[in-house]
Amino acid sequence: MTRLICCTSAKGGVGKTTIVSNLAAALTDFGENTIAIDANLSTPNLGLHTGMHLAPRTLHDVLRGYYPLKFAIYSHPYGFKIIPASLKLSDIADVDVGRLPEVTFSLLGRANYILLDSAAGLGREALSALSAADEVLLITNPTLPAVTDALKILKIAQNTHIKTIGVVVNRVKNTDYELSKEEIEEILGIPVVSQIPEDPNVERCIQQKKLLFELYPNTPAAIEIKKLAAFLAQRKYEPPKTKENIFSRFFKIFKS
Repeated sequence: MTRLICCTSAKGGVGKTTIVSNLAAALTDFGENTIAIDANLSTPNLGLHTGMHLAPRTLHDVLRGYYPLKFAIYSHPYGFKIIPASLKLSDIADVDVGRLPEVTFSLLGRANYILLDSAAGLGREALSALSAADEVLLITNPTLPAVTDALKILKIAQNTHIKTIGVVVNRVKNTDYELSKEEIEEILGIPVVSQIPEDPNVERCIQQKKLLFELYPNTPAAIEIKKLAAFLAQRKYEPPKTKENIFSRFFKIFKS
């Protein structure tokens, strides 16, 4: 069975693309065949995050009828597949965003998970991404404006009978001015399924066009995304194994 999941938010800059790209990698680690789609046609970033920004054929070409979908599907070295969008401003013209559901539904049976990196906001692009999915993963930051905006898109998903998996709270800094998990759940009325901490390694990876799981697989954000993947795939999360140094081994031997 293929799960079509739209990762969306009403506010830009919450970290959707970071979550989509690394969640695809984490699901791959669990043996799940995964495709990530850059459904943000105006300001796409999935290709930049994954080092596939120079793809010769993109989702824009497919939606404009220039190429069949199979020519815009690329394999990432980590093991999942990507359908990138074009970075060219000229490619925005004549794109039929209404065909997005047609594209995603044609992939049914070809992957276990299809993740859509939606455009932010409540415009036509974002709504098309919602209609192209069966489930929604709501991405927000732990601030009042971000959560308030998230409530708007949540209502749209609920009114269109799209299943809401839960809320992913990204870039958590544990400051006094942030909303708590309980406060966010009270405002939105759905569970928080993941809290991903602010992590400087994320920016380092974006600069190098690499995934967290390629450069910093044991970083705090990567660990929480791996837990999120385990939750989605209904798998047991196994903490990363750490290598003991010679002093800790000696101490254990001496203690015994």
